[in-house]
Amino acid sequence: MNFDKELDARGLNCPLPILRAKKALAEMQGGQVLRIVSTDPGSVKDFAAFAKQTGNELLSSTEGNKEFEFFMKRK
Repeated sequence: MNFDKELDARGLNCPLPILRAKKALAEMQGGQVLRIVSTDPGSVKDFAAFAKQTGNELLSSTEGNKEFEFFMKRK
């Protein structure tokens, strides 16, 4: 998937991946896509809830190799 910006949140625990993603999305234009890589298993639920609360669209959420990858589109 194509993305405009990337956030490496590996090694960070809740709520840091969400806080960093919020900051990164604030710097982006509407419709741009942010790729986030995290190692926190709780981030799966966190990003789903974050998308609902903020109106940003969670395009995909995948897991592999003990890492979680998210693609989020700025509203």
